[in-house]
Amino acid sequence: MERGVGSGLLEPGQPLPPMRELAATLGVNPNTVAAAYRTLRERGVIETDGRRGSRVRPAPATTARGSIRVEAPAGARDVSNGSPDPALLPPLGPALAEVAEAYAARPTMYGEEPVDEEFARLARAAFDTAGVPAGPVGVASGSLDAVERVLTARLRPGDAVAVEDPGWGSLLDLVPALGLRPLPVAVDDDGPLPDSVAGALRAGARAVIVTDRAQNPTGARLTAARAAGLRTVLARHPDVLLIEDDHGHGIVAEPPHPLATGTGAWVFVRSVAKAWGPDLRIAAFTGDAETVDRVLGRQRLGPGWVSRLLQRAVVRLWTSGAVDPDAVAAAYGERRDGLVRALAARGVEAHGRSGMNVWIPVADETGAVARLLARGWVVAPGARFRMEAGPAVRVTVSGLALADLEPLADALAHAAGPAPARSYG
Repeated sequence: MERGVGSGLLEPGQPLPPMRELAATLGVNPNTVAAAYRTLRERGVIETDGRRGSRVRPAPATTARGSIRVEAPAGARDVSNGSPDPALLPPLGPALAEVAEAYAARPTMYGEEPVDEEFARLARAAFDTAGVPAGPVGVASGSLDAVERVLTARLRPGDAVAVEDPGWGSLLDLVPALGLRPLPVAVDDDGPLPDSVAGALRAGARAVIVTDRAQNPTGARLTAARAAGLRTVLARHPDVLLIEDDHGHGIVAEPPHPLATGTGAWVFVRSVAKAWGPDLRIAAFTGDAETVDRVLGRQRLGPGWVSRLLQRAVVRLWTSGAVDPDAVAAAYGERRDGLVRALAARGVEAHGRSGMNVWIPVADETGAVARLLARGWVVAPGARFRMEAGPAVRVTVSGLALADLEPLADALAHAAGPAPARSYG
């Protein structure tokens, strides 16, 4: 079956034979077919929906959403990649050199604690300041690594996960690749809609993943009122796993509004990628003691730990004041808000309350991408980030100068076409 999907003989969405029927056709035990179907689900090749049976996934996990992209031809401006502005990242040389010198005197050896003591102390203090409930600290190789480890520690193949729609494309790939079923949750500028989250929970979601700030791709940011509404919904389902991704830490001036109350299974994740450097591959997380212990225990059986050298380098960056979060947030905000205003002046709806991305609903996504390319702009197709949400394009403002905003707004207004419906989630 996996070869059939790869070759195109089995098409996305194609229903598969019931297990007993296939077992009879092949002359094997039904348990053998059940085991094969389970393996295919775990690999993200097929999905099973109760009495509706099994079918090939609409987008098999072997086809990552990142492949839905436009290559930038010579001379075109690429505003599609979602990366931070290198000019706003701190130099790593001094921190790495200082850490290397200390390492020469005392290198890390097997058997030491996976989390550097000072890293844990500073991360926990920052969590406390943000209002995140008490819990032990762990370290992962970025936000996605942390989310994957938490999901596999708490869920089983076939479980449903409520995810933001539109939402982070890598996460939308990861969930089915783990054999889990994504349930789309609508989003507006204030974050996930409580009624939509409630609907996903009624549909059987065993976990909910929420972005607190700088949501990718829409720039949504949880407000205090929206967070209160979501806490009310989640309180009715105390057995559901809550994962919060605060990857906007260090690039958003407004404080987060954590949803976790310290009860049940929960994890709060913070990456250093956007403010201190993507290649550091460091994310701090905290959560309930049982979940964090499961994650760290499984981590010890794989990579063992995330480099303590890099943890200590991040400590130096945090304590050196190499990044002024308010200044970084202001730099991104000036470009992001400027583009949203320029589009509004041209009658084009756009969204970007925080972070470095702007989400522009369009009437015809493919046509909009092509028209922008013809004008020398490469944007990210919205298909990379959506399940049921309407067509759109994403623009990353980190590589833009203020002088670029008006020409880009002109091109976007030309490409957007007739104004779509206001709801985009």
